[in-house]
Amino acid sequence: MNKLLLVMIFAVFAGLGFRPFYAKEGDDQSGKTKQIDSIIPSPELSETQSLYDSLQLQSLLNYEAFEQAMMGYKTISVKNKDILTVIDFTLPSTEKRMYVLDMKNKKLLFHTIVAHGRNSGEKYATKFSNKHGSLQSSLGFYLTDATYQGGNGYSLRLAGLERGINDQAMARAVVIHGADYCSENVIRTTGRLGRSYGCPALPRELNKPIIDTIKNGSLLFIYAGSKAYMASSKVFKNADGKPSKTMLAQREEPAHSGQTAMGQSVN
Repeated sequence: MNKLLLVMIFAVFAGLGFRPFYAKEGDDQSGKTKQIDSIIPSPELSETQSLYDSLQLQSLLNYEAFEQAMMGYKTISVKNKDILTVIDFTLPSTEKRMYVLDMKNKKLLFHTIVAHGRNSGEKYATKFSNKHGSLQSSLGFYLTDATYQGGNGYSLRLAGLERGINDQAMARAVVIHGADYCSENVIRTTGRLGRSYGCPALPRELNKPIIDTIKNGSLLFIYAGSKAYMASSKVFKNADGKPSKTMLAQREEPAHSGQTAMGQSVN
């Protein structure tokens, strides 16, 4: 009798599809229990974050500035991909806010002060323009061009790549050059750097080595955390990882006299 009862109980459980108590939700059809990892791996760093860490920029360069620079670096086709230059105009002129990066060897080559345009602001650059006579800096992506000797000595032409944002850089003679008003001595005396007519001016002693490093087809990005710039820039609308064939604005060759005038020192 007892044996018969046991057989009947077993048959009932078998019909109900009884499974052992240790089976978990998500078991496969074979009835084998899947192992649950006790350690959940952390998400992988993005390529941009990984490069940022490799360059050891954590305490030096605003990540958002680097991230935006990398969007352009990945999408704009340039001759020299080994070098990327970033200028962070969210910082005051008293701080080092120009960064020259060796993308091939993952090194920070130069980190220095840099002047902004006279009408962009005093200690901080807060206003930006693409217009002739504005005496303001322009944001966005530039292609470094050829060097020349002008009124400010050894200088580097910049081709603005963003139509309506900085594409008048050549015509305005916005160039990289050395300037006496861009120095630590000026900061100590006046509490800020002197200002240019729109050029990113450098300390005299660093002008030539920086120009020789970044000249002839590398990318330069001027950042200011501007929502208006982000909204109007095609770089971020086209940031799909593919080189942009329409970014390069038509370039106008500036008059020789303009090249000298636009780089003059102003207070």
